[in-house]
Order: sequence, then structure tokens, then C-alpha cells
Amino acid sequence: MQLNMRFIGVKSTLSKWNKSNPKINYLVSRMLSLRHSGTLIFRLVTYLLLFDLAFIFLYPFFYMIVTALKSPVDMMDITVNWIPRSLHTNNFTRALQSLDYFRGLLKTSFVTIFATIGHIISCSMVAYGFARYKFPLRDILFVLVLLTIIIPTQTLIISLIILYSKIGWLNNYMSLIVPTFFGFGLRGGLFIFIFRQFFLGMPHELEEAARIDGCNAFRTYWTIVLPVAKSALLVCTILSIVWHWNDFFEPAMYITKPALQLLPSKLPSLYEFLKRSLQQDSIVSDTFTLEGVVMAATFLVILPILIVYLFLQKKFMEGIERSGLIG
Repeated sequence: MQLNMRFIGVKSTLSKWNKSNPKINYLVSRMLSLRHSGTLIFRLVTYLLLFDLAFIFLYPFFYMIVTALKSPVDMMDITVNWIPRSLHTNNFTRALQSLDYFRGLLKTSFVTIFATIGHIISCSMVAYGFARYKFPLRDILFVLVLLTIIIPTQTLIISLIILYSKIGWLNNYMSLIVPTFFGFGLRGGLFIFIFRQFFLGMPHELEEAARIDGCNAFRTYWTIVLPVAKSALLVCTILSIVWHWNDFFEPAMYITKPALQLLPSKLPSLYEFLKRSLQQDSIVSDTFTLEGVVMAATFLVILPILIVYLFLQKKFMEGIERSGLIG
């Protein structure tokens, strides 16, 4: 804006300085037009790069939906690429039956909801202690919390399986839910870090006023601090829901009984299940027949998360801005 005003001022000054010389006015106009063209080109390049990045992320999603709606005939026809000749909804019907979808939906929702509640309560409490209280070895303990973010779960999985087998938590949802109430579990260290960053930016006057009113430490945390941390709560809640819902590794390690498996854990074995069911129905099992059903099943698995994110997208972005994750 300032540059535009400067160029306009230069143009008006030169035009007043020598109105009888059209060459000067022509040069100034040419400079302004070139600058405008450069800005337009810069915007076009920026939008082109953003479009390319968006296409990279959205292409698998579009491919999944289109493939789920294709019939086996459309799958074998190389001329049918993005627009099916007809919407083949039978793929979704087979996917619902193969996944035992609604029962799996209840089980996955149960684990996700209680694991999220455990992470929100425990991680916010631990983070409040790190942010507001001084105690021996506080910094060292916080470094250990950060190490839980860096160290992958795969390096600890053998010891965890041995521990859970001794206490009878294998093939039990307790192995996925109980650790979250102690700040452990899936990415618990990251949630502690997010809450701590938010609590560090809170004014101390709130807690001082609560102490004057006679609140103890826990009551101050529960009635004063936690309600104020709505943005951090929202960010951690959405991240926890998404990560617990999509988690495949830990449920696959701890839960091996097919009747107890969560929805994401059923997807890898879906090909073999469909082959057996098609052979029993005297239908030739081929890749074209199975791929549409698998894509439909994948879409059904991520559909609840898409619905949650669509409703909470705006508040999620606002929460990230206010929680101290970005400057």
C-alpha cells in the first residue's frame, strides 16, 4: 500500500513538473504497469504452488471415493478414469457387511472417547504442575516427557506386551485406555507439551485470586485454570480423537481376537476375507472386484473423523493460534 502511494505520488509530481513532455509520463506509466504485472505474476505463481500442494494431498482422497463408486466393469475399462458410468453403491453394502461396521463403530468410539478423556485430564494436570510449580528435578522430568515424543512406540512394544500379558490386559481394551489416565499412551507427551505452553502464558493473578478465596491447588486447577484453557483443550481433544481413531499399530499388537478388533485393524485382513466370501458365493475373485469394496471400506472407516473435523475445523485453527503452538 505504501509503495502504491509512493508511485502515485511520483507520477503526479512528474506530471506537474513537466506536463509538456509526454515521454516522462509514458515512462512512469510503463514502470507502474510493469510493477502491477510483476505482482500479478507473483500471485499466479503462489496460487499455482498452493494448488499443486492441495492436489498432492487431495488426490488419494478423490481416488478413494471414485474407486469406491465404480463397478467392476468400470474398473476393467481403461477409458473410465474419474467419472464412473453409474454409481455402484453395492461396494458400500459389501464393505458394511465385511467390516461388521456398526459393531466396530461402537467399539472404536468407546476406546477413542475414553482414551481422549484420559489424555485430557491427566496431561493437562501434569502440564499445569510443570508450568506453575517448582519442585526438585522438574526440568529433568520434563526432558523425560519430551523423550516420550521422540522415542517411537515400536522400540517399547515388546516390553509393553510382556507387561500387559502379566496383568491380563492383552485382548482387552484396558491396554489402550488405562495408560492415557496416567499421561502415557498414544502421544501423551505431546499433549503435556501443548498444555504446558498454554499455561506458561496465563496470568498469575487468576491463581492468586483463587488462593485468596480459599481454593486449594486442585480446585484452582479444576475450576479456574482448566476452563480458561479452552483453546488448548480443543486442540488436544481433536488431535487425540483423530490419532486414537486412526491408530493401527498398538491395537494390532494388543488385540488379536477378530471379535475385539477395532475398525482400522480390520482393513489389512479385508482382502482375504472378501476373497473367501466371493469364492463361497461362486464369484471369481479378482483385483477389480475387491478394490472397489476395499476403497469403500476405507472411506467408511475415516468418515466419522471427517465429520468431526468439518464441524470443528474453524475452532481447531483458532485453538492452534491461541494455544502457543505458533508465534
